[in-house]
Amino acid sequence: MRTKVATPPSVAVTGTGVVLPGASNASALLADPPQSAEPVDPAALVGRKGLRYKDRATRLAYCAADVALRDAGLTAERGLAVDSDTVGVVASSNFGNVDTVVSVLDTIHAETVAGTSPMDLPNASSNVIASSVAIRFGLRGPNLMVCNGATGGLDAVRWAVTMIATGRVERVLVVGTEPATEPVRRILHGGRPLDGAAALVVESSQSVAERGVPAQAWLGHFVRTASLVECVLQLAEADRGTQPSSWQVPPGGAPGDLLPGVPRIDLTSSWGQCSGALGVLQCAAAVGWFSDHDTGTVYATAGTPAESTAGLALTGGAT
Repeated sequence: MRTKVATPPSVAVTGTGVVLPGASNASALLADPPQSAEPVDPAALVGRKGLRYKDRATRLAYCAADVALRDAGLTAERGLAVDSDTVGVVASSNFGNVDTVVSVLDTIHAETVAGTSPMDLPNASSNVIASSVAIRFGLRGPNLMVCNGATGGLDAVRWAVTMIATGRVERVLVVGTEPATEPVRRILHGGRPLDGAAALVVESSQSVAERGVPAQAWLGHFVRTASLVECVLQLAEADRGTQPSSWQVPPGGAPGDLLPGVPRIDLTSSWGQCSGALGVLQCAAAVGWFSDHDTGTVYATAGTPAESTAGLALTGGAT
């Protein structure tokens, strides 16, 4: 069954934030990470205040969000430079607060529920990352947490576009974050977790014009299908058969006869199992691509053969 691809509203990326070991900007995502890179220290980036009782994924999200908001020109000395009600938050993470959940369950198993810390219980909620980011930066628009597997990052971007298209907000902070902690390593059976975060500020073309800020990229057609092949074919059809200038492929790559000759980028081969953060990282990497290639289209695709596949087309900011 084919999914109809609707014409998307005009929504731009106006800010990016990347916080990974050895990568502090979008362009660095396209290079191999240095082998000796130290883990990110959130306290060194945003200060210790407010970090004490937060899980690592939330701390990493704070760092990426801070960079993206400043990059978009949305923060001033005394806080936000725009009305707080005009900024929403969508966060994506599949393992975000698993440390807290494991700790709480272990305590309940070994003792009783009375033995749990009152500071841990709020962090056991699945939406803790999105809500914590909104509270820290005073973002009072709609707030949403996405935890739906490999496509989560791109789905989060799509939800942000939907919020803008329906007039709920003028701009949305999108965050993708995953921690490299012992519980996550156990879940991944020794696999290499991401341990980082990426953030985007996306906003309507009207807001971009009114604020007079440059668009780093434009978000184009979004599709969700049962297979990677169908996803790419629908993106190509929506773009009238125009070949993309690069392709962010899902983990494990893609069939060789699909989009032959188009440069392929697999972020997971360099940065680990990105999980729910992958789609946001792919969009940030597309911004990094456009910083060296002013025009063209980048496809971002995420998913697994056993699940659905999500795809998004991004075009250069000058388009």
